Amino acid sequence: MNHLLCGLAANPNLPPGLVDRLIGIADDDLAAELAARADLSRTQTTVLAARGDEIAARLAYEGWLTASDVDPLVQPRAALALLDQGAGRPEWARLLASDPDPERREKLAACPDLPPDVVATLGTDPEIRVVAELALWTTTPDTAARFAEHPHAEVRCAVAANEKAPPAVLAGLVGPAGGTGPPPARRCLVCDRERTPFVHDPSCPRTDCDLPADASCDGSHESTVRDMRQRAVCNPATPVDAVLRFAEHPSMVMRGALAARPDLPAHVFRRLAEDLVPGVRAALAENPAIDEALMRVLATDNGHDVRRGLAHNPNVPLDVLTHMAGATRIGPVLLPRIAGASPAEIASLAASPVPGARMLVAARRDLPPGIRDALAADPDAKVVASVAPHPGLSEARLRAMADRHGGRVVTGVAANPDTPAELLEDLARPQRAVRRALRDIARHRNATARALLPCLADARARHVAAGHPALPERTIVELLEDDDRQVVEAAAANPSLPGAVMSRLGLRATTGDS
Repeated sequence: MNHLLCGLAANPNLPPGLVDRLIGIADDDLAAELAARADLSRTQTTVLAARGDEIAARLAYEGWLTASDVDPLVQPRAALALLDQGAGRPEWARLLASDPDPERREKLAACPDLPPDVVATLGTDPEIRVVAELALWTTTPDTAARFAEHPHAEVRCAVAANEKAPPAVLAGLVGPAGGTGPPPARRCLVCDRERTPFVHDPSCPRTDCDLPADASCDGSHESTVRDMRQRAVCNPATPVDAVLRFAEHPSMVMRGALAARPDLPAHVFRRLAEDLVPGVRAALAENPAIDEALMRVLATDNGHDVRRGLAHNPNVPLDVLTHMAGATRIGPVLLPRIAGASPAEIASLAASPVPGARMLVAARRDLPPGIRDALAADPDAKVVASVAPHPGLSEARLRAMADRHGGRVVTGVAANPDTPAELLEDLARPQRAVRRALRDIARHRNATARALLPCLADARARHVAAGHPALPERTIVELLEDDDRQVVEAAAANPSLPGAVMSRLGLRATTGDS
């Protein structure tokens, strides 16, 4: 990859003539950058699409190509991209259903609204992954039912994840106790390749092996059947009565998947709340369907992940959340319950004696000015750090916050969209700079050259600052020779790069001297 040319291709101020030059020499990387431009002309799009099928597919996804622009014999990937968006032609699907490349047939199988004859062709494909992909996306109940009885377990596994599959079919795949389901599968990916019984070594040294680490088969295709049942448990279309027995399943993964379902009876929720594995209880705690009484029980759980999951539950009672905020590390994130809080609840949280509760409400970015300013003056640095990026804070308040709490809130101040240039310059001074804040300063819309130049000294902020249009032209040109390729690419994409330099780089590229 030529990072300088890729950066140049992404520069929004690149003249049309230079775009033409780059199109003429584009490899896959350069073409991908050019395809993302918003100013391509019709001619440029046509020429760029002719560079190769991969880039034509990218242009199709970007909306630059239509069905009249694509020849599926020459550009099958572009044709697939349009079919995937519902913008292709039925005859393309028929043509591609017999494509010799199984990856293309697999891609076709995931496309919507395929003609029935194409579905029939793909349903008998010799590559089982093609059939499985079709089973995953089919919207026809009869087709899903037929695939649920397919002799290959991988196809059945795909049906189990299909939310359009009939509930009765999904219940059959789960295999309810005492019920009837499809006849046992005859094959799976494991016994297709290995002599059974076989248990895959998690540290398998074979470089050509793509079996999952936990793959196994003793003739019953157990790892695929396990995955199939887990997918069915996660599938909201699977009838709840068919999955209740998994509350006692020995696999914590299966019990955790069940705990996330919103349609379980109350007694099953209570059973899962007593699970010995914290991960299962954490999945349950985040489930919005559990009742308040169970939430209050889970709030006293010794598992940190359980309380953290409950904090992310959109229906957790506010008093429970306030209590947990004082004892659970949640972080300055906007929780769903806080996002949905009423004005009265916001005022109550902001006045809470628990700093953690004030920190949570401070994460909102639509606070009334009075509450916002009060939180900015809070004595607790965690609260101030949480409110620091809030729009509308005055320069005086932002400066006071940074002066009072130093590095604990400087990053938030630097991320505030209203932080003025003078304060950014002050925060970037080497004597005061906080490394974590330099990247926010480097991308800030108000950053000046005086604020940006110190950012160039930090390895993590350097490439961000290199793309900022407020950098001096001379500095941008110097960064084109940087040892860091990310910095070179960002500098080349900088809209303030002088036009004469762009022209020189374009000329060097087309003459082979780049």
